[in-house]
Parts: sequence; C-alpha cells; structure tokens
Amino acid sequence: MKAKLLGLFSGFPNRSFPEEIAKRLRKVLDKREKLVFISAWPMDFEQNDRDSFGMHGMFEACGLAFSSFCVIDERTEKAEARELIREASCIFLMGGNATQQFALIRKKELAEDIRESSAVILGVSAGSANMAKRALDIWESHEPYDGLGLADITIKAHVSAESSELIETLLAISHKLPVCAMEDESAIFVENGEVSFVGNIRYMRDGKSYPFTPSWLKN
Repeated sequence: MKAKLLGLFSGFPNRSFPEEIAKRLRKVLDKREKLVFISAWPMDFEQNDRDSFGMHGMFEACGLAFSSFCVIDERTEKAEARELIREASCIFLMGGNATQQFALIRKKELAEDIRESSAVILGVSAGSANMAKRALDIWESHEPYDGLGLADITIKAHVSAESSELIETLLAISHKLPVCAMEDESAIFVENGEVSFVGNIRYMRDGKSYPFTPSWLKN
C-alpha cells in the first residue's frame, strides 16, 4: 500500500466527523492542497456539486480546509481525471451506487493511479466498499467483484442492530466472504500496515458474528 492512510467510513448522518475520527485526520492531513472526490452518482452533476461542497465543509468544520476541492464524474475528461488523482493530497470516494462508481473508475482509467497514490485515501459507504480487494454491493449481487485492492477489508455500511434482514443476508454471505458490518460514525483505518478502528463494527465470518478487532484481519 502506497497511501499515507486509508480510511473506510460507514456514514455520517449528522454531516460531521466525530471528534475521534477528526483527531485522526488532523494527524495525517498536514498537507491539504487538493481534495479530489470521486462520485458514486456519475451523471447527477447537481448532486455531486452539492455533496462535494457539503463534504468539504465537514473537513472545514474541524480545521481541515483544503486549498481547493473538486469532484470527478462524467463531466471530467479522462486525462484531467487522471491528473487530478496524481495531484491529490486526499482522494475521497463518495457514497452512493458502488457499481456505478467503479464503472466510472474503470472508464476514466483511474484504478492504477489510485493504487499508486501516496495521498490520504478515504471512502464512505459505497466508496469504502470499492476500496476492498473483494468488493460487495449487495443491492446488485451477493457475489463479490474485484475492487481497487487497497486493503483486504470487505465492508457493508449502515448496519445497525435493528437491521435484522440485512444482518441475516450478511451472515449468509460470510460463509464465502468475511464482511465487516459497520454502524454509522464508525471507521477502519490502515496506516503503515497497522489496522485500527473507531465505533461499532461487527466481523462476520462463517455465518457467525463477532465484535471487530484488527486481529481478525490477520487470520
């Protein structure tokens, strides 16, 4: 892994980073020249502009404003998109539709540039899913697909204790593929090969659910 830090997030319904996550980001985002978002709704330009502005506001609110920010979607020419990734201080894969986002990454030929980046790379929800070696979008299929391969961590976002039907689905999938079921406002970080986490996460494997600890990812 060449990234300075990987951050896999579930979601932030309050539209702000919890302090424990903000504190971690402050440690690594000492260079904040360009924040590059990658859309998970590539054709919804109005939403992309609105969401990128709002998400940059989350950084700004905790003292981490960037000199500039932009979003890669279907408006962005391939050469420009690749240059933006190469110049990014932070790459942020947005939430939305995971398979549409990955199709955009393939179309703009960004995968290798993302893997080679030494920036801080963050993802939320669908974006976090696509960071995996084996990605999962259960709304499209229960079969995994090859993701970016930044980490061998397959996540499902927005899972709460009340999500009984979703939990049963993930437990069934876990016979073939271990899954980290993440509640909102949780995070998994990978830095220098070490895994740490914030919030409530369950590790599902072989049809069983366990409290998440980084040691599971070493087995």
